[in-house]
Amino acid sequence: MRSLPALFATCFVAPVLALAQAAPSVQDRLEKSPRHQEWVEVKRGEHVVHAFVVYPEVKEKALTVIVIHENRGLNDWARSVADRLAENGYIAIAPDLLSGAAPSGGRTKDFPADSAATEAIGKLKPADVVADLNAVADYAKKIPAANGKQAVIGFCWGGGKSWALALARPGLEFAGVFYGSPSADADYSKITAPIYGFYGGSDARINATIEKSTAGMKAAGKTYDPVIYEGAGHAFMRSGETADATPANKAAAEASWKRLLELLAKTKA
Repeated sequence: MRSLPALFATCFVAPVLALAQAAPSVQDRLEKSPRHQEWVEVKRGEHVVHAFVVYPEVKEKALTVIVIHENRGLNDWARSVADRLAENGYIAIAPDLLSGAAPSGGRTKDFPADSAATEAIGKLKPADVVADLNAVADYAKKIPAANGKQAVIGFCWGGGKSWALALARPGLEFAGVFYGSPSADADYSKITAPIYGFYGGSDARINATIEKSTAGMKAAGKTYDPVIYEGAGHAFMRSGETADATPANKAAAEASWKRLLELLAKTKA
């Protein structure tokens, strides 16, 4: 396990109010993006998963990255992550795992507040979430512009689901876990993809799981490379983009994007 030294004093997690202050820049990225964005419907039996897809402007077929949202659902910030990945040459597909769970069978945008989406996330069955993710991965495999290689990244709740998909889906090339933990009974021997972890130094709840994951992955002969960004809190990727982001959260978000893109570049090679 690696830990990046603190560049700034230990800080607190940015309050929810800061998210509203950051909204215009997130929306600007989505609205002004020159890249093709589209919503698709992925069917799993009678169930439909709505997914947001962004295509890169490249000549060659591209690696596909599945983006798993936080426990707030597929909001504008999560979709902006997909756009940023496409900006760097990847096909990004971000499923709304609250599809069908919102009022009147809607999705994230149909909840009256973040808190309602979070409550609904807590009621999802883990097996159904993994089934939805596998359906999305199967769909992504058939995208004509895709090169067949797939990666997954997830944030917070989605970080845990990134572990879950890596456990359930052989053949993934890469799994990025942003401050998320695997299930307590995870069978690490089933994982074929290297796991790269991104953690905030001021996130003791999640960081308490790193030692067990490290031991389990090592015993199974698997690759697990966790990095802790000192001074950063939970959800630093999102909080680090807000107008009043703490210095540590901002630095961690920037360093993590750099690391993620470097790792993906090696994966697609």
